[in-house]
Amino acid sequence: MKTVRHLLYSEIIRAVVFVALVFLALFLFFDLVDELQSLSRHAALGYQLQHALLFIALKTPDHFYELLPISVLIGSIFVMARLAQSSEFTILRTGGLEPWMALSSLLKLGLVFVGITFFLGDYAAPWAERQAQQLKAPFLGQLTIGQTGAWLREKQGNQQYAVNVRRFDGIRQMEEVRIHAFNDKGQLLTITTARQALIEPGHWQLSDVEEKGLSISNTTNTTQFAAVKLVRKTWPTGISADMVAAALLSPDRMSTWELFAYMTHLSANNQNAQRYEIEFWRKVFYPLSCLVMLVLALPFAYLHFRSGQIAGHVFAGVLAGISFSLLNNVFSFIGNLQNWQPLLTSAAPALIYSAVSLAAFWWMVLRR
Repeated sequence: MKTVRHLLYSEIIRAVVFVALVFLALFLFFDLVDELQSLSRHAALGYQLQHALLFIALKTPDHFYELLPISVLIGSIFVMARLAQSSEFTILRTGGLEPWMALSSLLKLGLVFVGITFFLGDYAAPWAERQAQQLKAPFLGQLTIGQTGAWLREKQGNQQYAVNVRRFDGIRQMEEVRIHAFNDKGQLLTITTARQALIEPGHWQLSDVEEKGLSISNTTNTTQFAAVKLVRKTWPTGISADMVAAALLSPDRMSTWELFAYMTHLSANNQNAQRYEIEFWRKVFYPLSCLVMLVLALPFAYLHFRSGQIAGHVFAGVLAGISFSLLNNVFSFIGNLQNWQPLLTSAAPALIYSAVSLAAFWWMVLRR
């Protein structure tokens, strides 16, 4: 059995790596075309070819993360179909390879692909994305959103804060920050405006600060704001750079832990976290799709092929992989619009394809 596993694992790994590299080369070519256009637009700011090439290279982990489940499906289908055509898998079956033994062997290999996908999505891709943002930020300027910037809320004890950030470099530096403080009755207490701010662990370091607070005039008996200017001020907060970036950027570039922390922050401040909950559970289930792809590929080893039929079945595998990716995105958007339960919305594509895979395995392997 050890020899059989070595044969299957080596063939599938080689095929998956080859397919992933082919797709990666295609994606990097498209990135290069986009960056050449960006190079012509920002050349006057010092953005040169070496910056563009490094930026493209930093996109590699994210592309691998997106492509790995589809590559697992296509590569494993090709290997299973080729083994069936050459009658090698038939020889393995006559030698004692039971269907459930083959399935358990593939699932063990699938756990390796699950670990690689999780590492790419939670560590390598977010880190590379931050480095890419840091590389490009000096040439492209700050990240902005709309006319009013990004708005965040936070509750600290009996006070609530509404924070507005107009510009953010994607790493830790912000510009034109406004912090509105309210009491537990919703009454405005202070407005703190800072020209610049740095995000530090557990606090923000504000620079060039103007703080306006409520004051009551004894002569006129009226309430007005009194302004105080400060060079620097430290504002304790749990709002991290990832939370600010999430308000400005798409959440699909955040890690699982960052998504969990941000959706917990939104829920604690009575804000709608539906979109981030769906993305969180999608991040959880996406690596597990590698297991689904291997189960879907196994029945191809039990088919009887004639010459030239492998290409057609590999093409069917490509269509299945594309359909899985589309279904994953469609369920995410529809679930967000229809306010579906996030866990079920994210798990539905994997459950559907798992049911199809197991049904095909039962029909073509066990029943026949």
